Parts: sequence; structure tokens; C-alpha cells
Amino acid sequence: MTVLVAAALLTAYGWWGSYPLVTLLGVCGLAVVPAVLPLTGGRLRAEVTRTIEPDRVQRGRPARAVLRVRNAGRRHQGGFTAVDSIGATSRTVRVDSLRAGAEAVHEYALPTTARGRVTVGPLRLDRTDPLGLTRNRLTVGGAVTLVVHPRQLPVRPPSGGHVRHQQGGRLTDDAPGGSADLQDVREYVPGDEVRHLHWKATAHTGRLMVRDLADARESRLTVLLDTRAGVLSAGDFEEAVDLAASLLYAAARAGHPSQLVTPGGRVMPVHSAGPALRQFLDALSEIRADATPVTGLLLPPRTGRVVVITAAGIPPPPGRALVVLLGAGTSAPGSGRVIHAGDAADAIRRWNEAGW
Repeated sequence: MTVLVAAALLTAYGWWGSYPLVTLLGVCGLAVVPAVLPLTGGRLRAEVTRTIEPDRVQRGRPARAVLRVRNAGRRHQGGFTAVDSIGATSRTVRVDSLRAGAEAVHEYALPTTARGRVTVGPLRLDRTDPLGLTRNRLTVGGAVTLVVHPRQLPVRPPSGGHVRHQQGGRLTDDAPGGSADLQDVREYVPGDEVRHLHWKATAHTGRLMVRDLADARESRLTVLLDTRAGVLSAGDFEEAVDLAASLLYAAARAGHPSQLVTPGGRVMPVHSAGPALRQFLDALSEIRADATPVTGLLLPPRTGRVVVITAAGIPPPPGRALVVLLGAGTSAPGSGRVIHAGDAADAIRRWNEAGW
């Protein structure tokens, strides 16, 4: 439209002022625009679809968008440009012309360096003529979401305690005082409690057999993630979330009841079932440091093992918890119930070596 208006003005001005060259330029402009309109006009005969693989990914792992273009018409389809919105940025893909029935596949990487939800789309298709005088724009499909989870690094699940079972399957134990559950039946050794003798197994084997009991309460894992404003730097906070995700994911997969708590009072239980565990990771992908300061770092009520993830330079909270201090320059070995680590991988290595 701009070119047409400019050409019309040049033609009128050249004609009025008796300027042949200006008049010629205006007439050429009026002739060129109608000539290139067929190149961008008409309906787009190509079928365009875009998918993301996978739709959930750990931070730092690869994810991609797959753009499939198929010429479903009987005539040649000219080339065009596909522009895909990816969060606050965009990705441009040049699609070459396709003969009838042909298909082309284009792939491009999606950003996974930061946790959270990345909105991909909608997809915009632009067709322009070689001179760039006309443009035909079409929006196809909708927006999809890529969820970037925190990393889940290899880690041993918490030792001590055992998962509670019964004949009908696994039980959940919410009794505050815990309970003694049958872990195994084994042969008696000197020092075992006589009251734990298993008489049926003894009669069956001809040897003294005892019940091996465990407190199901001790298999619980509570991770207290320090989300107080200004405590952990941005980089250390990401490492802290990775560490919390790794510990809780391993505990849940091992069947231990687990939960994540924050100083602000947020409680996120973790379940071993696939969909529930995925929902927990979805929620953990969006957790952020508190916008306003939260005073104090109170330990949750006794519910088995407690791991506190906070920053180096912050006094570790008193009590029974294992404290992981994260921060640059804190790679010195910890002592007692404190782990000093520079990042999540370092903390997990020390966790595995100590066998907690």
C-alpha cells in the first residue's frame, strides 16, 4: 500500500511539473505492485504443524521444536518464512518452495537454561515477493507450553527406616508417633529381643526366628528449602532447587513419604505415583525466592529425617537437621551434621559418600 501511494504521488507530481523521469518512476511503481501481487496473494496450500519434544525437560537438557510443512495441493507452493514466538524471543525459519505432495521438516532448539514455563507460539507465516513490496501474513495453531523442571541428579535415597507394607499393598503412615512394622523374618542371633520371636516361622524351620521391625516414621524425608529473600543468590538458589528436587525425587521413587517446606509456610507433599510426582516437579519448576523477607528458619515438627538447604554464611539452625550450606568458596569438608558445598552436584557427592 505504501508503494502504491508513493507511486501515485510521483506520477501526479511528475505529470503536473512536467518531469518525465519522475513520471516514469511513478508509472513503474504502479505497474510493479500489481505484477508481484500474485506471488503473495491467494490461499496458502501448505499444511503447517509445530510440535515440541519433549513437553517437559530437566534444566539444561535439550528440547526442540519440530516444524512439519506439507504441500497438500496439486500445484507448486512458493517459499515462505515461519516465525515462532519463544517466550520473549522468536525463531525464524526459512521454508523453501515445495512441489505438490512434498514435505519438509525443520527443527530448532528451545531454551532450557532456566526453570519455569516457556510459551512457544503462536506460529506466524509470512510470504513476501522478491522485492519486498508486498506481504501476506497468516497465524496458524496456538501456543503450547514447555515446562523446564529442576535437574534431578543421581543421589542415594535417605538411609534408615523402611517402607511400610501389608498384604494388600503399601500403607501410608500419618500417625505422629510412628509405628513398628514388619520388615523381615530372620534367624535369631544373641542379643535379639525374645518378645520378637516368630513362633510360626520357628516351628516351620526348626530354628529360632525373629521379627525384624522398623519404624516407618524414620523413612520420612522433609526438605526445608530456604526461600527467604536475599539469603541465596540467584545462581545458588537454582542449585538449591536442583538439590531439593534430586533428594525428594530419589526418596519418592524409593517409596519414602516426603515433603518440601519453605520458611514462608508452603508445604508440598511428594508422592511416588507417576502423575503426582510429575505435578510436584511442575510446581517446583516455578518456585521462587520470597519477594519480602521472612524472619526465622524454623524446623518442621519431627517427621523423620530433615534436610535444610540454605546459604553459606548463614548460621545453621540448631537441632537434629542435616544442614547443606551452598555457596561459592564453600568446598571445604563439613563436619558433623553440616555439608559445605559449592553447588548441587558437590552436595550430592558428599551426601552419597557420607551415606545419609
